Amino acid sequence: MASKNIGLASWRKQPIAITILRLWLGGTWVYGGWAKATDSAFLSNSGANSFSGQLTGYIGHSPISFILKHMLEHSTLFAWFVMLSEFAIGIAVLTGVAMELAIFGGFSVSIILWLSVTFHVHPYFLGSDLAFAASWLALFFMWRAHSRSGSRARSTVLGGLIPDLRDRREAMGIISVGVGAVIAALAGGSLRPKQKVNATIVKLADFPSGSTMPFTAKDGSPAILFRTKAGVFAYSAICTHQGCTVAYDAGAHAIACPCHGARFDASTGSVLVGPAPIPLPKISVAISGANIVQI
Repeated sequence: MASKNIGLASWRKQPIAITILRLWLGGTWVYGGWAKATDSAFLSNSGANSFSGQLTGYIGHSPISFILKHMLEHSTLFAWFVMLSEFAIGIAVLTGVAMELAIFGGFSVSIILWLSVTFHVHPYFLGSDLAFAASWLALFFMWRAHSRSGSRARSTVLGGLIPDLRDRREAMGIISVGVGAVIAALAGGSLRPKQKVNATIVKLADFPSGSTMPFTAKDGSPAILFRTKAGVFAYSAICTHQGCTVAYDAGAHAIACPCHGARFDASTGSVLVGPAPIPLPKISVAISGANIVQI
């Protein structure tokens, strides 16, 4: 059966429509994983361009906010999972390994991205996620029909979707895809732009205890720095509701959003007044010699 073909053999005698979709979808997913692997901000714990920062921006308008909130608690772990999944799906589609499962994975990712990122894009065709989901779905049924052509075996919903791990070739192919995804992620990581370990924000002598000031974080996003008797701490100045820039209200000892009235505790970053759904992300800062630095 054609479904057992792996590598170059999986590209032979397939309809041109399948060839186009495999190249486009598989290549795009590998590129997506590579873009994340080489992005120095994506795996960071904080920042507007980090995975946690992106989740924070989505939570305010996504219909699956309740899921994204839990992901935010372990954002770095999920960032690695997303990156490796994109590599694995793309590699599997291009090599023909566990094709139906890989295609279903690509479809699922597209639907999740639609619900997270582009659900409120109007008109709907301006967002790419639904278009990708439709392309994955079309490839799924085309590949299923192609792989069963000439076979009398009855097609079932799960037949072919769940890999047969008793097949040594199939099992080795899946292992190879996993290893390839990890190698690609590590290779991309080795090419990330080098960043300074610490970034000076202000001289300690110019920022006495009780001071507050806005500053620009290393990733270019706005932030707020505080110094108290207990030490220094900072938060992202991007409101977790819809991304407006917040400011410190000294009279109320709170961080306020000018757009929709959300207020945050200046000591903890937690939400005092909605509609912000989650606290302001913390930014790591410390006293280093004569300076206060972001670490």
